[in-house]
Amino acid sequence: MTTTSMLSFYDSARPGSRYYAVFATICAGFCLDFYDFYIVGFLLASLGPEWHLTYFQSSLILLSGGLGSIVGALLFGALADRFGRKPVLLAATIICAISAGAIALVPEGDWWMLSILRVLVGAGIGGVGATQSVILAELTPVSMRVKFLGWPLIFPSIGTLIAASTTAALMAVLGWRGVAALGLLPLLLCIPFALIMPESPRWLVAKQRTDEARAAIAKLAGVPLAAVPTAYDVATSKPSVSLAELYQKPRRFWFVVLIYLTISTASYGVYLWGPTITSMLLNVSAGEAAKYFVYISLSGLLGRVLFSTIPAIVGRVWSGRLIGLGIACALTGAAVMHNDFLGPVPWFVIFLAIGAIFYDGGYCTLAPYMPELFPTRLAARGSGLAQSANGIGKMLGPLCLALIAGSDNLVSAQATEAAILPAFLFLAACGAVLGLCFVHAPETRDRPLSLNEEDEIERPPQALALMKHHQPATANK
Repeated sequence: MTTTSMLSFYDSARPGSRYYAVFATICAGFCLDFYDFYIVGFLLASLGPEWHLTYFQSSLILLSGGLGSIVGALLFGALADRFGRKPVLLAATIICAISAGAIALVPEGDWWMLSILRVLVGAGIGGVGATQSVILAELTPVSMRVKFLGWPLIFPSIGTLIAASTTAALMAVLGWRGVAALGLLPLLLCIPFALIMPESPRWLVAKQRTDEARAAIAKLAGVPLAAVPTAYDVATSKPSVSLAELYQKPRRFWFVVLIYLTISTASYGVYLWGPTITSMLLNVSAGEAAKYFVYISLSGLLGRVLFSTIPAIVGRVWSGRLIGLGIACALTGAAVMHNDFLGPVPWFVIFLAIGAIFYDGGYCTLAPYMPELFPTRLAARGSGLAQSANGIGKMLGPLCLALIAGSDNLVSAQATEAAILPAFLFLAACGAVLGLCFVHAPETRDRPLSLNEEDEIERPPQALALMKHHQPATANK
């Protein structure tokens, strides 16, 4: 046995039913948590006229969730590295659900209270985003990681669709308070989280809690405790929550920040400005323009399926390069051909739909990549850094387009049209930067996760080399 044989055993074993139950619960978590995050957009359609909200007040309510997610991702990521993935994920889920459900109790017209609750919802979502991908990566054997870990990222899109359909079906019956109260649903996930999800065995080994790690591996693999080797990595991790440690490798730090800034700037720039520009170009109502974005959203869902599959074939790095190239080409086409039509359909919309495959689907490649880049002792903070950069990009995308268009363009259709070319070339440049970031990026496909050694991804995949020696019958009992 080697000093890493405990984790190598699990990396080479087939997980049991407990693992798949945890996997399904986390997928449901992505769905319901993002339902909570996006439901406010539909609630505001009712509350805006009823409360006589100004544009500034409505914008602040929407913006508050994003601001909360930036802080929450960093905070909960640090806490998850210090206290463990499981308790922090539970805490973040509870904060998100209770804050979302409490919106139903907001006094009429109290938009400040609504904004504060949205900050807490965002903080919970940031914490969930920073920990769910990490614990799932650490619970998944190395041979399955690249094949499995993109699929849960499809469920946020499903959560958004549920938010839209729930509002349409129940708003007239339950009213906005009843619909808001459904935000408590993620609390139901806390039961399976608490009962069936073990703590990450990799985090436990890094903290020298090896007996607990062996028990967790036995549960996940569905084998007797005696079948799990006792040897383990001898490195220990100090109980640090310092975010400054993320900058120990500046190149990796800026790589993570740039890839998330660029993809979120491009995607949210398109999704928040695209309907307005489409409405103007076609001279149709916002409702008619929104119909085009149904197809663009479906294209994004297709992209999530594709980029949950492609990394298993070509690896994370080539997937990242393809994402950047796809964004750059599609949005350049939208910029240059925004006045042209293919029959009755504008090329602008066609290129946005093509682009959605990459700037929407790309998250399924990038999110699992984060816990693979960082050692266990930094993994949740690294994922939190990525989610914070993502939150900044959500604000940066529409803001940059507004600055390029100029304030007068909000009321001048001619000026807005003139701004389409430079604005979408800027978004295309974001895709180009993302692709360039992956030129010298480290490949993590089929590589074991590291505990404290940060050069693990540069070494041969020991777990796969040992797989033929550790495929015992006990692993499948």
